[in-house]
Amino acid sequence: MIAIIGCGNANRSDDAVGLEVVRLLLATQTVRSRSDVRVLDAGTDGMAVMFAARGCTSLIVIDSCSTGAEPGAIFEIPGSEVESHHKPSLNLHDFRWDHALHAGRKIYRDDFPKDVTAHLIEARSLELGIGLSPDVREAAQKVVRNIEARIAATPAVSFASVPVS
Repeated sequence: MIAIIGCGNANRSDDAVGLEVVRLLLATQTVRSRSDVRVLDAGTDGMAVMFAARGCTSLIVIDSCSTGAEPGAIFEIPGSEVESHHKPSLNLHDFRWDHALHAGRKIYRDDFPKDVTAHLIEARSLELGIGLSPDVREAAQKVVRNIEARIAATPAVSFASVPVS
């Protein structure tokens, strides 16, 4: 099972790029034809990332980043390079997907994917607003093509039907 999870805030301009990649992927035949591919718009819910990844062999996370690089730059990074330990606070909304990678590995152990990749796309704007900037929209389409190629290169796993009694 491959889990593909888009993260971001749809109300903060280019921060929504992970959600856009998920929307585009769900419209592709590559994803629609595979029962072993799970696609999720997690928004800003890090816990959803952790729960959705459980039991999968591969995890792909898509999000925006702000590193100072050229807007629309794409960084493909192993999950082990970006996972981080969560330091609890009084804010229930501070458990991000990078924390989910660390926590999921600790909690679920062998039931958490070892193959984790983050596709981070450099944002032009993270200000309040709806819609992606043109260079980030173009980068989202490149990431979709990259993920489609990865799915196509991965042998499909069929799940046997279990009779309901």
